Amino acid sequence: MSFTDPIADMITRIRNGQLRTLSTVTIPSSKFRARILDVLKDEGYISDYKFESDKKNKGTLIVNLKYNNGLPVIKEITRVSKPGRRIYTKADSIPKIQSGLGIAIVSTSMGIMSDNDARSKNIGGEIICKVF
Repeated sequence: MSFTDPIADMITRIRNGQLRTLSTVTIPSSKFRARILDVLKDEGYISDYKFESDKKNKGTLIVNLKYNNGLPVIKEITRVSKPGRRIYTKADSIPKIQSGLGIAIVSTSMGIMSDNDARSKNIGGEIICKVF
């Protein structure tokens, strides 16, 4: 099955899993999605994730969702740059999400990182999604 926007599919699976208070969500694997999950894990929005190989050599990522007192840690996760309209920004104009309480995940020339890391390294790039 091919996706038009696999990143939006991943974000929707995480959002839907947290609305149903699931403990884990399965996502088709790719290196790009794994790097986004690395940033979410480092920033404390998900507990952990692991890679599982299928019979047909197609891997899946199993994401352990995180909750605080029964409420999901991720209150809002939305896709910013879409296949039809890419959003690029310079390092000094990366937006602060919810006055710095949330993060923006940025794809830079040095890899995928949070907005704070991109600002500190003075690198711009494509804003993938915003998380609060």
